[in-house]
Amino acid sequence: MATSTEGWKAKLDKALYEQNAVTDVLKMIEEKTKVKRTYLVMGVAGLIAIWLVFGYAAAFISSFLGFVYPAYCSIKAIESTEKDDDTQWLTYWTVYSAFGMVEFFSDIFLSWFPFYYLFKMILLIWCMAPISNNGANVLYHRVLKPFFLKHEREIEDAMNKATEFASSTLDEAKEAASEHVADIAAQQVKDAMKAQSAPETNEPPPQPESTFEEDPDHQD
Repeated sequence: MATSTEGWKAKLDKALYEQNAVTDVLKMIEEKTKVKRTYLVMGVAGLIAIWLVFGYAAAFISSFLGFVYPAYCSIKAIESTEKDDDTQWLTYWTVYSAFGMVEFFSDIFLSWFPFYYLFKMILLIWCMAPISNNGANVLYHRVLKPFFLKHEREIEDAMNKATEFASSTLDEAKEAASEHVADIAAQQVKDAMKAQSAPETNEPPPQPESTFEEDPDHQD
């Protein structure tokens, strides 16, 4: 346990002393406060933990923090030539997506627990931790992978049916839209031909007959 903790701390220190925009800010704060950046990060983490229990917008903060750092590391993994970091963050996002689906259906009940968002943040930190046996690897290999291998055929059949249904619906919608456009165009052509075939006359319109009858006995 002590060895695992020391290894985690060493990797954390290594990440905090890498050359990037975040560590540059930490370096500036470290020089002004004379406090090691490791303790600064731990202090901020403690404040966030307190905020997740008693503060406002805990759901947004926990989801935001569970997205920002992994997204940053994923971009670095895409731009690197190594394969291990790609596998690491693909595993994380698979677990993150599965957790999001479960949370969608259970959040209305779990959100009432006072420490729910704190536990959620701890779970996400464990999943993104820079260690080989982090939460993403554990949950993927022990939960998601066995479930997928057991139900792979059913999942593929369902995906194929959903794809066929979506494709057929889209084709029907395209066909209906094409027929509607063709009908409108045909009607416009008929109206134009009817307007061209109508006779053009320059005769003035007929005047209405006068209903006034002159009195024959009337004299000027």
